[in-house]
Amino acid sequence: MSELENILREITPLSPEDSFLVFDRIKASFDFPYHYHPEIEINFIYKGKGYRRMVGDHTGEIGNIELVLVGPNLPHCWANYRCKNRKTHEITIQFNQDFFQQSLMEKNILKPINNLMKDSIRGILFSSETAEKLKDSFLNLSKMNSFESFIEIMKILNELAVAENKILLSSYSIELETFADNDKMKIIHDFVHKNFENKITLDKVASMVNMSNVTFNRFIKKRTGKTFINYLNEIRISYAARWLMEKNLTVFEIAFEAGFNNIANFNKVFKSIKKTTPTEFKEQFKGVKKIE
Repeated sequence: MSELENILREITPLSPEDSFLVFDRIKASFDFPYHYHPEIEINFIYKGKGYRRMVGDHTGEIGNIELVLVGPNLPHCWANYRCKNRKTHEITIQFNQDFFQQSLMEKNILKPINNLMKDSIRGILFSSETAEKLKDSFLNLSKMNSFESFIEIMKILNELAVAENKILLSSYSIELETFADNDKMKIIHDFVHKNFENKITLDKVASMVNMSNVTFNRFIKKRTGKTFINYLNEIRISYAARWLMEKNLTVFEIAFEAGFNNIANFNKVFKSIKKTTPTEFKEQFKGVKKIE
């Protein structure tokens, strides 16, 4: 089953001839379903305290001002939760992945923006300070002509690229990490993603790449910054979190589908990674409109 099969694919009005689209709206509520699209999106929300943000397998309550960059095909939505305000200002910028030619992105001057685009596949939350700094830029966009707004968006992207205190939201991205074809990490990565629901031992994976257990542990730590068990658990939990949002299954069923044979251990690992219990995580998504 495709990772996106049970999530609405939004058909945006952005045509190949468009550089970008800007939507400027006053909203009484957020009721668009959990969805994805191939375009990159910047979402600025003002006076939206209490709405709930969902990006990939991340969920969180937003403050008065919100600024998020969502990469291509990353499921996301903002949903009604505790917000009392019925005049929330939302400004959305959408542009195609080929907004910048790759040869241009490799120039030194655009490398920070290039890195920003790479990180966007997990979704990026910017600090309230960054959002406040750029508030007037967003509020004035719809008043500008096409060329002026193009220049302003370039300025916004540059500010986002150099902003401090950025937070990557989702523990996974739809566009999986890429490795050289002959890279041992690719072999490990592909095997774990295809077999995470089964029993996986360090001995087995180490032997697949012709390494001793000691050498394998050092290799994994160097490439991922994690032990193999932590690396495996993060992948299992990322799938489990998505299934908690997307599937009508119990926490017990999802724990075993994700490769855990002990519900207590699943709960413990899930909470250590997500900072909430699986049951609480599932509860946060109740009432969210989703297209089956």
